[in-house]
Amino acid sequence: MWSAQSKGIAAGDAKKLLEGVRIVDLTSVVFGPYATQILVDLGAEVVKIETPGAGDSFRWTGKAAVTPGMSPGFLAINRGKQSVALDLKVARDLAVMQDLLRGADVFILNVRGKAVERLGLDYETVKALNPGIVYAHCVGFGQDGPYAELQAYDDVIQAATGTASLLPRVDEDPRARYLPSLIADKVAGLHAVYAVLAAIIHKLRTGEGQKVEIPMFEAFSHFMLIEHLAGLTFDPPNAPAGYFRQIDPDRQPFPTSDGFVSIVAYTDDAWPRLFGLLGNPGFLEDERFSTRKLRTANSGLLYREVTRLTPNFTSAELVAKCHAAQLPAQMVRDLSDIMDDPHLSATNFFRPSNHPSEGPYYSMAHPVRFAAPLDTALGNAPLLDEHGPRFRGEPRGK
Repeated sequence: MWSAQSKGIAAGDAKKLLEGVRIVDLTSVVFGPYATQILVDLGAEVVKIETPGAGDSFRWTGKAAVTPGMSPGFLAINRGKQSVALDLKVARDLAVMQDLLRGADVFILNVRGKAVERLGLDYETVKALNPGIVYAHCVGFGQDGPYAELQAYDDVIQAATGTASLLPRVDEDPRARYLPSLIADKVAGLHAVYAVLAAIIHKLRTGEGQKVEIPMFEAFSHFMLIEHLAGLTFDPPNAPAGYFRQIDPDRQPFPTSDGFVSIVAYTDDAWPRLFGLLGNPGFLEDERFSTRKLRTANSGLLYREVTRLTPNFTSAELVAKCHAAQLPAQMVRDLSDIMDDPHLSATNFFRPSNHPSEGPYYSMAHPVRFAAPLDTALGNAPLLDEHGPRFRGEPRGK
């Protein structure tokens, strides 16, 4: 069993939170790799198993700088990992995999159940190799339901959870649409991180490994329905599904003379301050806004009046006025300008890096701050099978 004591690390002396934890990673695309990237940032050693020849399909999802298969997205969520190319249908390569699993603390995979069994990598078989292993199975759907063997990708999960029906509620365009982000993959990846960490803590306390299942559909349903289950929470329902503040068509960034701003008048006492700085304090004297309940019921009218007034200001002027009045506000930044953000620059969020084969690029720093600082050496994403010869016991240079 891994422990700080068994590794000779005194409490408080470890340089990395997960130093000494070895993870064998048989995942691809975003769900699993995003989870293991966070675990790498926290100090774990991650050995990434890839398909010979092609590797992780996410290697090919953007324009590489030098080497084909080294896309920007792959660099972002695979830095610091070790790549080993194994054909698990070949006995010799499967034996290498089994050796890796014998020495691992965690095995994380996103291969569907029946395929895992055919490979001989199901939990009971792996447990026989390593009784204390944490076996984290990233699946599309809970394995006790009718969708168990179905394929799952971000788009499919956005559709199945009702997420693709949110934008029509906002703009009355009846077309179902995806949110333009791999949001379901990344949310499920975060669930996988805490699941693995909880299982590691359990192992440290008891010496017992266990199987942990992280279903993407259930994880993202839980994430989205915290607010959007809304009136369906009650039996019988007392209102429709959908959190009214998030699907209000008038609650959008406000136009200015040179762009758009986000202003959030979240508390009831924020509205007088907002209309005061916009130059129309008397607007709230209308009886339709005389009570908190009426202001909530008529919030669309409030938003529309704000929309009428904000073009009288530049974005910078309006944001400065809001901050002076203790109102949350930010300019709407174009995605292509994000690297110019002064706060992210001051906090060293985008870190100039240099890849041995790909050259200069930017890494994003781990966003969580610990009193015991993380190792700031972020590492680089591996070339396909970069570390394979060592793990296969091949001579150097082969």
